[in-house]
Amino acid sequence: MKGIIANEKRKMSDEQVIKFLKQAEIAHVATVDNKGYPYVIPLIYFYDGKDKIYIHTGNLRKSHFVENIKENPKVSIEVCEMGDIHPGKKYACQSALVYRSVVVFGQIKKIDEDAKKEWFFDRLLEKYGNPEWNFEKGYPALPKIDLFEIQIEKMTGKLNEGFRH
Repeated sequence: MKGIIANEKRKMSDEQVIKFLKQAEIAHVATVDNKGYPYVIPLIYFYDGKDKIYIHTGNLRKSHFVENIKENPKVSIEVCEMGDIHPGKKYACQSALVYRSVVVFGQIKKIDEDAKKEWFFDRLLEKYGNPEWNFEKGYPALPKIDLFEIQIEKMTGKLNEGFRH
């Protein structure tokens, strides 16, 4: 059942999914703990345009997220963008939300190589940074972060353009 979109009219094309994942800003990453409880955290991310998503967390203390993926490396990621609400003609419950949403299923693993962490932070600065920012070269905080790579197994996109009056 995972990754099935019931309403085919709302399904995004593969090209739309890739374009959206490249430009969207926040990924909601879901894990499951050893008692079966889901846990979701919002993270910035980098999508390679193919089959991998990269995220990071700080490693300064024990983490619910890290403990979960040690037990179960399966994750789900949701990235969305909300648009306007188009009011219903007669009833509020007939209103429509304009949105785009992509859901990803995959396996996560920790990446320890400093070169890959540097590559990741370079990509984050390209995506989220301001070209006017001026930093000294290097990333001295690399030992304080955990980098994770998600190998995408399935991804689907859904959009609603609202009413077409």
